[in-house]
Amino acid sequence: MAAAALAAVGCGSSAPAPLAGLTVARGVTTREPAASPRPLGAADTAFGLGVLGAWCRSTPDANIVLSPSSLASGLGLAYLGARGSTAQAMAGVLHLPVTGPALAAELQARSAALRGLSGPGVTVASSDQVWADPGLRTRASYLNAVATAYQAGVAKVPLQRDPAQAAAQIDRAIATATRGHIPQLLDGPSVHDLGWVLTDALYLDAAWATPFDATNTKDGTFRTAGGRDVTAKFMTGGQFRRTQAAGWTAVALPYRGGRLAMVALLPPASAGGCVLPSAAGLGAMTGALAQGAGSVTGGTTVGLPKISLSTKASLKSLLGGLGLGIAFTTAADFTGLSPAACCIGLLEHAATLQVGEKGTVASAATAVGMTPTAAEGPPQVMFDRPYLLLVTDTRTGEPLFLARVADPATS
Repeated sequence: MAAAALAAVGCGSSAPAPLAGLTVARGVTTREPAASPRPLGAADTAFGLGVLGAWCRSTPDANIVLSPSSLASGLGLAYLGARGSTAQAMAGVLHLPVTGPALAAELQARSAALRGLSGPGVTVASSDQVWADPGLRTRASYLNAVATAYQAGVAKVPLQRDPAQAAAQIDRAIATATRGHIPQLLDGPSVHDLGWVLTDALYLDAAWATPFDATNTKDGTFRTAGGRDVTAKFMTGGQFRRTQAAGWTAVALPYRGGRLAMVALLPPASAGGCVLPSAAGLGAMTGALAQGAGSVTGGTTVGLPKISLSTKASLKSLLGGLGLGIAFTTAADFTGLSPAACCIGLLEHAATLQVGEKGTVASAATAVGMTPTAAEGPPQVMFDRPYLLLVTDTRTGEPLFLARVADPATS
């Protein structure tokens, strides 16, 4: 962000209620969450649909893969430092069901649920981190909050002195967390004006409960969003649960252990453009599939293309259009993070998705870069009304020239 944009943070209104159960960032002690992760699951779904819809409308013919979970976590780290109208805007865009102590408990429950997804044939790993420039002060209360809610640690990197080194260090951590699937999210120029970078990384490697037989994978015709016919490799077979609602057909493809499933959603045949189900409609379909109730039928076979997708994009403009605009301006209030925090200067997201006969491998990373406020400059006198000029000998006081400027636009 340009230096001119690094103005002082405006005075924020009252801070969100303190988070319950906060502990010192060093040696954090946690307790079992006393809340359900389901409300945040619904919130992240609604948020993800909103982002996907806006992204699709901007590039309607492109493949898009994103992680609502990672994106919500990265912005959630920033939210815990937001105050006043900035916090209100972020809560709205993120569809947060509650705030204050109740949110703290739900965030803990969400983190615990993510940590509990791994099992035989399924690996799910997530990590969150605060990267801070050593020359800037980060509030201990903020570090307590992110440690409690996300188990996020803090690391010092020279964002201001050596941004290339800082970006390389962050990228190495993300590459490790995503098993090499996202080798570079940032670079030196992208972080050179930042004081903090808040990151989330997510990795998934999950085997199908019943793998597809590779001998049944055949070429078939796929009609693209742009109306072209292309050849794709279709995996066929299975005995899957299916449900239909509002013209949509949803099929659940479970992974080993039954805790995770991929839901493939086919829109109505007459639908065009960037049609999406509503969050409520999607929730009803996934809920019915999970429970095997309602309109769910079994024994459905599918023809599902093998895919390998990857996306990397800056989402500042897109999220600004969804209502997060204040967070990117000098009107933002992130004083809960630091008295020197200005606003979000960077929002990068990358994701990959590979779907094959054996299962799914996917990764995602989000980086939210926070700019510091500009250092207070010396007092300034604006000569914006008629003034005098004197050219003088400083030793004798002799006035060589004297002028009055009434209109600098004329000679």
